[in-house]
Amino acid sequence: MSVFASSLESLADAELVERAAAGREESFAELVRRYQRPIIAYVYRIVGDYDAALDLAQEVFIKVYGSLGRYRAEYKFSTWIYRIAHNAAIDHLRRVAARDAREEVERRERHLRSSALNPEQERERNERRAEIEAVVDQLPPAYRELIILRHAHDLSYEEIAEVTALPLGTVKNRIFRAREMMRRMFIERGITEA
Repeated sequence: MSVFASSLESLADAELVERAAAGREESFAELVRRYQRPIIAYVYRIVGDYDAALDLAQEVFIKVYGSLGRYRAEYKFSTWIYRIAHNAAIDHLRRVAARDAREEVERRERHLRSSALNPEQERERNERRAEIEAVVDQLPPAYRELIILRHAHDLSYEEIAEVTALPLGTVKNRIFRAREMMRRMFIERGITEA
């Protein structure tokens, strides 16, 4: 490792942002090096699609680069970038939900035009749907995201409130509720605390 690269590693995020905003590309590259993997992991945990997470993380860094001049040093850079990643992930989920709703309408229209399913096909379809719903419904996305931020990314309650734009009390309450839901699901599956 070069002395130059080593000196960049010793700089605080805010210093790197200041240098990157002034056109020092190596400083932005260091910010990407620091945050790329955590941002990909965070977005992946929200959207559940690794390829989409890679694309969204790239979008996040493009947005960050374009917004460097607007970054205010009184805020932690990590909170700022997680907020951008949060917004990108939520926007993606909305787009996917809208696309899925359109596809569902199209599927129903095709189904009405085609012959009806036989009872065996109907049963299999219902079983698959129930299995998928059971997995998806294990933890509501709003709760799942807060648990990810708190435990997978070690953000404080205050940082989570800033990233999600939720009141601090709501963050604490939802994390408590999410933990209770998780505890009940573990018990239902026969997994008890040691």
